[in-house]
Amino acid sequence: MSAAPSAAAPRGNLFVALLLAWLFPGLGHAYLGKRATALLYAGIVSAAFFLGLAYHGKLYVREPDHPLTVLATFACYGAGLLNVGARLLMENTAGNILSPTFEYGCAFLLTAGMMNLLLMLDAYDIFTGAKG
Repeated sequence: MSAAPSAAAPRGNLFVALLLAWLFPGLGHAYLGKRATALLYAGIVSAAFFLGLAYHGKLYVREPDHPLTVLATFACYGAGLLNVGARLLMENTAGNILSPTFEYGCAFLLTAGMMNLLLMLDAYDIFTGAKG
């Protein structure tokens, strides 16, 4: 199957749409004219990210002795500016492993990043006309 743009595909630049989609949840959809969807996605992903922080989750970084932290770090950075801003503004990005909600916090943070990466793919599909 080819991913050629259909006649109803939105106008604009694909690179800009994908960059905006990564920078902040829903921003790529807003750029593509899907404003209501953009607000909904921004709310869902942002809420998941901030719940992860509130539950003392960890913003992962690659650790040489733990190879799976590469994947977790990728997932965290998938949240775009939410992740970057949290890393810049917070003193402790390692979470609190003694907190009873630590695992939930990690799950919320990782899920928020992965959801935002999926939203980038959704913006790609919208741009190419594969999705209406």
